[in-house]
Amino acid sequence: MIRAMSSALSGLRNHQTMLDVVGNDIANVSTVGFKSSTTIFSDVLTQTLQGAAAPANGAGGTNPAQIGLGSRLVGTVQSFAQGAIQRTGRPTDLAVQGDGFFVVQGNGQQLYTRAGSFTLDAAGNLTTQEGMLVQGWQADNTGAIDANQAIGGVQIRVGELQPPNQTELAELGGNLSADSVLGDSFTITVTGNDSQGAVVPINLTYTKTGPDPLAVPPVVGDEWTTTATYTVGGTTSAVALTDNVLTFDINGELTAPADHNMNIAGGLIPGMPNAITFELGAAGTPGRLTQYAGEATVGVKTQDGAAAGTLQSFNVSQSGMIVGSYSNGRSKAIGQVALAVFTNPEGLERIAGAWRETANSGLAQVGTAGGGGRGLLSSGTLEMSNVDLAEEFTRLIIAQRGFQGNARVITTADEVLQEVVNLRR
Repeated sequence: MIRAMSSALSGLRNHQTMLDVVGNDIANVSTVGFKSSTTIFSDVLTQTLQGAAAPANGAGGTNPAQIGLGSRLVGTVQSFAQGAIQRTGRPTDLAVQGDGFFVVQGNGQQLYTRAGSFTLDAAGNLTTQEGMLVQGWQADNTGAIDANQAIGGVQIRVGELQPPNQTELAELGGNLSADSVLGDSFTITVTGNDSQGAVVPINLTYTKTGPDPLAVPPVVGDEWTTTATYTVGGTTSAVALTDNVLTFDINGELTAPADHNMNIAGGLIPGMPNAITFELGAAGTPGRLTQYAGEATVGVKTQDGAAAGTLQSFNVSQSGMIVGSYSNGRSKAIGQVALAVFTNPEGLERIAGAWRETANSGLAQVGTAGGGGRGLLSSGTLEMSNVDLAEEFTRLIIAQRGFQGNARVITTADEVLQEVVNLRR
């Protein structure tokens, strides 16, 4: 009877723990990135009253006679099932779709979280609501990111000035009319920028210069010669343009210059110390320069120069790349958020809304989203708690009935003991 009470007492304690776990899950039904847990029970030591015996001397074998001594809590298991994704519209809110954890730094230790409700502090640091620094890689001045380097804090400084950029590459395309006769010309303007960001118009004039209809033997294909001028301070001046003789075959494809580029050497235009390349596009390239019959549509596709600009907004791609949009119309990578995966995520230790690495979780495998088994990021959304209320209330009932059953065992054992005590009367 004392043994029954001891066993039932262990059951009471275990079901009380189960109630605590279920209560914590229900309390966090609206907690961003929360993962629910379940309790696992096991029996404890068993007292053997009679051991097993093998069949012998014409008698059958006997099974062991054992009495259990109650139950114990083996552990709690965390469920890392995906939570529902909720739209917020805030660019700093991020949700992981798939496996992986955000890496954060706080109180001198590296932690991991699924709660992507981030914000920016006064210094432009991307932080959690508790002030922990979100880890990743910062881009250099050119926008390049090296994900092989050690991770660190990610900064997004809204209003930060982007220096001007001299035009060094302009992509040209369109069509020069094959119906043109010798001497016909077309002019386009490349609106470039000097090293200070000031606008420098560069005019390119295409003039049909061949073939000579009287040439013997006849020349196959057409030839155009390009000349260039620039305007600075209201004055227009000619500038040397190399590889400026363009040759087209009978199919209208550019055959010369061989690299499909024209060039202006650096320093020939005031304020533009670097060379300028005009890319015409190789055969088969969409939007390349061609010569077909019909209207002339030659024009400028892109140019890489820009005036100074300030960071106005940003967005985060599925790979965690943070791309800033500047007031000069340019965009540039600012940084990239890192994700970590573990061989055994259930081995992580929960701590203050996050998790930390343990000996049984395995080492954190840090990298970019979408690679190495890591999930993708969704910007402007949050992953909600994965607590299933219907399942939790069912567990609540099981815990309640289990507690009641064990309490009844203790009551019954007490009544039996009372009868034994009363035998003396």
